[in-house]
Amino acid sequence: MKKIYLIGIGTGNPEHLTIQAINALKMVNVFFILEKESEKNEDLVKLRKEILQRYLPNEKYRVVVAKIPERKKGGRELEVYKERVSSWRRQKAEIISNLINNKMVDEETGAILIWGDPSLYDGHIEIMNYILKRDMAKFQYDVIPGITSMQVLTAKHKIPLNYIAESIQITTGRRLKESQPDDVKNVVVLLDNYLTYRDFSDTDLNIYWGAYLGTEKEILVSGRLNEVINEIIKTRNEAKKKYGWIMETYILRSEDNEDPRKS
Repeated sequence: MKKIYLIGIGTGNPEHLTIQAINALKMVNVFFILEKESEKNEDLVKLRKEILQRYLPNEKYRVVVAKIPERKKGGRELEVYKERVSSWRRQKAEIISNLINNKMVDEETGAILIWGDPSLYDGHIEIMNYILKRDMAKFQYDVIPGITSMQVLTAKHKIPLNYIAESIQITTGRRLKESQPDDVKNVVVLLDNYLTYRDFSDTDLNIYWGAYLGTEKEILVSGRLNEVINEIIKTRNEAKKKYGWIMETYILRSEDNEDPRKS
């Protein structure tokens, strides 16, 4: 039986790989690297290859690079968005199942290196289950956890995810837009192309923002939102123009839950 590993590789620093992840790398015969058809962030593909060179310098393995389509943009309505994501994942499932069927022989082990962690805002677990349920390919798979962007963000800002008796909400910019200011107490925001924090600029919220976390390009900004928002927007625009892409994560935290070290 063929086997696939979904390996979380963190957000850009090769030293963030766990020992479990490194051990899994050593058991892999073929690595599948998936590139979007109009990939602008070649850095992400390059990093995956650098990880293999770093941890498998003398190992024999194959690397298969495959193109995947871009997800259709636009359509902020939730149902339209969900259908476009589902359609995109079905396309990826077709590509991945073909790779498993045609680029692996029986008893071989393959792997997909997942940015961050496979369980946090990543569709590959669902794609694996979709393929198996429809008998598109025969294999077993394991999930190797990785360090997430929110873990790197809190470490770099030297804050915990929550203080005493404080709850945590993890959401996206799309869903944050539906929130009222009074409902935002301690929110981790991922995948925000809308700069949704602008909707809360007249509040007393604090923001802990980071882009390119774990990489040499890493940028950090923190402070009272209404005091640093212009700095974040300017920094973000300049970085995206310079590199052609941006990955960012931030935390919005109410003043009531401010760092007790400051009191």
